[in-house]
Amino acid sequence: MCFISVKIKAQNIVVDDSKTPESLIKNILIRSACINTNTITATGNPATNGNSYASFVAGTSGFPFASGVVLSTSPSKNAQGPYLKDKSKGSTNARWKGDDDLNKVLNNTVSTQATVLEFDFLALTNSISFNYIFASNEYQSYYPCRYSDGFAFLIKEAGTTEEYKNLAVLPASNIPVSSTTVHTKIDPVVVSGTTFAGCEAVNENFFNGYNTELSPINYAGQTVVMNARTQVVPNKTYHLKLVVADDATGEFNSAVFLEGGSFASLIDFGADRTIANNNPVCFGDKTTLDSQLDSSLYDIKWLKLDASNNFTEITPLETGTTYEVQSAGTYKVEAILKGTTCVATGQIKIEYAPEILTTNTPLLQCDDDTDGITVFNLTKVNDIVKNNVAEILNKGYYESLTDAQTKTNPILVPEKYTNNHLNQVFARIENKYGCFATAEVTLKVSTEIIPDQNPIETCDRDDKQDGLYQFDLNAQVTPQVSTGLPAGLVFNYFLSTDDALNDANKLSNIFKNTVAFSQTIYAKATNGADCFDIVPVTLVVNTFDPPNFEDEAKILCKGDQITLSVATGFVSYLWNTGSTDTSIEVNTAGDYSVVVTDAKGCEKTKKFKVILSEPALITDAVVKDFSGVDNSVLIKYTGVGNYEFSLDGNVFQDDALFTGVRPGIYNAIARDKNGCGLSNTFLFYVVDYPRFFTPNGDGYNDLWFITKLIELPDYKILIFDRYGKLLKETNQNSAGWNGIYNGQQLPADDYWFTLQFVDGKIVKGHFSLKR
Repeated sequence: MCFISVKIKAQNIVVDDSKTPESLIKNILIRSACINTNTITATGNPATNGNSYASFVAGTSGFPFASGVVLSTSPSKNAQGPYLKDKSKGSTNARWKGDDDLNKVLNNTVSTQATVLEFDFLALTNSISFNYIFASNEYQSYYPCRYSDGFAFLIKEAGTTEEYKNLAVLPASNIPVSSTTVHTKIDPVVVSGTTFAGCEAVNENFFNGYNTELSPINYAGQTVVMNARTQVVPNKTYHLKLVVADDATGEFNSAVFLEGGSFASLIDFGADRTIANNNPVCFGDKTTLDSQLDSSLYDIKWLKLDASNNFTEITPLETGTTYEVQSAGTYKVEAILKGTTCVATGQIKIEYAPEILTTNTPLLQCDDDTDGITVFNLTKVNDIVKNNVAEILNKGYYESLTDAQTKTNPILVPEKYTNNHLNQVFARIENKYGCFATAEVTLKVSTEIIPDQNPIETCDRDDKQDGLYQFDLNAQVTPQVSTGLPAGLVFNYFLSTDDALNDANKLSNIFKNTVAFSQTIYAKATNGADCFDIVPVTLVVNTFDPPNFEDEAKILCKGDQITLSVATGFVSYLWNTGSTDTSIEVNTAGDYSVVVTDAKGCEKTKKFKVILSEPALITDAVVKDFSGVDNSVLIKYTGVGNYEFSLDGNVFQDDALFTGVRPGIYNAIARDKNGCGLSNTFLFYVVDYPRFFTPNGDGYNDLWFITKLIELPDYKILIFDRYGKLLKETNQNSAGWNGIYNGQQLPADDYWFTLQFVDGKIVKGHFSLKR
């Protein structure tokens, strides 16, 4: 049992809170003879249950630091592992106050339970550095999204009122290290029925992880090993204040572990000059390493890492305080303070950026007035001067080499640079590391001449003959302009010479003139980046709009032929039938067209639609009679014409349906509106019966009979009273009914009849007898 207990304890750090502040600084944190310290003080836990500053050893626990100093917001003994989550919430001590300097540098309103270890020091070199780990019980639940204890390493020149600088920050930033600035992603958490929002990961590459019951320290989580460093002035006294404190709640404790012996005075040459750091030395440059030491006080030697990965002294021996590097490698300086054991070192890795390859080039531009002064687009040689290397950057053009080297007075608008009698300018090109090279651009004015051009003509081929039409510049203009010129020239087109000189507002290949009938554009021939010449080209749009050329429709009567014709006087004619005459004879309906051409080759098309027509053939008349005012007749016919119809040969209507037709004999006829003639006549009858009669002997309406029945097939009429009693039967040979039944006059009343034809047709109705 005792053996197991000792083994478990040995897997945790061991904290000794009996050390004095002076011992913590001089014997544990600082082991360098190159740093002198004095005025060492510490404050912390006011209770008697143990100091909050102490030393520790890792033993076999696996803690990253073998030994060091711990500053805590609780008695330092509480830092010993393992991590016990159930006891991670600490108690507060109202008498244990926070720290104003910490509050100020972290912009806190209040802090509690601060532990401070501070001292003055004098470094014999130009920088100091030490390693640390921040650990906290705030690394639980949703707390890192909201809460963090604070700590800082505060430095300033001793004895001054200058502001403190905090060294406990994330690399290459001013962000203080804390549980809110370094943590993984935290999901929403439900606590006692209340949901607390989570938050995204922040700088999680600096978070070492959450601890368990196997952890050598008693904190929920911790950062990776961090480094604090700063430059100092050799032999100047500084004050360093190491402080950690709880936040306003004071409930969950934190600690800072400082690695024993890591506080060192170094010779700082700055960050490695490497490709990976994006700061290599430029090709061909020399860089000087400066130890910033007094050569009268130090014995100095310079070394370089050899192929066996050992540092060997540079030969011939270099013993000065500076060394001029001329080749890539890892360099080291060792400086021994004369008469002491202080050995200060510093090292840096040097790499060189690849050489920037440049090409001097001429740039040939055209001159619109032969005075030797013209406008150059310098950017046209952007790729040439940098050898077409995409990752190399163009950083401007300059009128002098000195300006290009110092990056002063750049040409502000290199796309429109007037040469002002200068024969050359200088391009500055840079790589992504800021290294630069220059290339000379020789400015020349072209003496080449493109001959004057004949107009390029086309016809206005759209419906609106307004003198505006499109040109295919590559197909219609370039072949003419390029005739007799060297091969390989590229042609572009512009509305003005200024645009051509400046390569501005280049016309699209399919160009519709903006000035009706005639417009001048400018063809620019270039050879690579060089202008060969600029020549005006006149574009002419010819219109052709002969009169009476609208589309026509012609009627062709069946069995006839008609003539289709257009005016004479055109250069050529071409019908879709193949004829080249001014007219053609056609006897078939269909679509016909003729294309005529004028003297300039412009074409116009006239279309004819030949429509077949013929007299109608009336095949039937559908009669609705015995209906009084509702009598109607529908004429049935065949034919492809456009017809109008008549029942008497005099009055015609478009509709084949006639309504309100009175009884009578009719001869229907149809007439072709297209002039192709009349149809056959068609005989039909409309019959009706009187709706009343008055058998009073006055000679009017004394008999009831149906007119026009003599023209119809044989029939008989049966007359009934309202009770269905048969009163009279007549036929086509009868004169009619006089209202008498069995020698007696029947009273005024309504009577019914049935008309029966021998073909089976039956018509029923009723009429009134009036007295």
